[in-house]
Amino acid sequence: MRTAKICLAGAAAAAMVGFLAAPAAADPTDTTATTFEVLAGTLDIVAPTNADLGDGAPGGTITGQLGTVTVTDSRASDNASWAATVTATVFQTGGSSPPETVLPEEIDYWSGPATATTGDGTFTPGQVAAGDAAPLSSVTPLTAFTHSGGTGGNTAAWNPTLVVNVPLDSIAGIYTGTVTHSVA
Repeated sequence: MRTAKICLAGAAAAAMVGFLAAPAAADPTDTTATTFEVLAGTLDIVAPTNADLGDGAPGGTITGQLGTVTVTDSRASDNASWAATVTATVFQTGGSSPPETVLPEEIDYWSGPATATTGDGTFTPGQVAAGDAAPLSSVTPLTAFTHSGGTGGNTAAWNPTLVVNVPLDSIAGIYTGTVTHSVA
């Protein structure tokens, strides 16, 4: 009987060791709190560095495209609206006498339709067709393009046309001035 008690005790001890050595049961699921950040960027405009509109005679017109102007909005805003405007300086050759000067108001601007857009919202050209062309100014900005509504990022590109109404008293020469696009 003593042998039976030792065997039983030994079997119970062996069972306990097996029970204690068994791996713990894992939960069938687990969660991880995860975060990330969307960074707010900037609102930028890029226009060509140089443009040559061509040539023409006094009393005529010179028509040429400026090159692609692009607005990039990476502000990540819940209202991604913006307006791009354009102004110009006086164009001159030689000195600053009236026959050597073409005023910004003698140059018409039309944005034409967008050549490319990305993002949502409404993209609207300032002057969609040649008949909508409007004179530039050095003081009063002319609306070139707008974007309204939408969220997050967007881009718009257009290739504006300038029409120089060459004054009849203009003298021969290469006239130089600056066309400035801005966005806000």
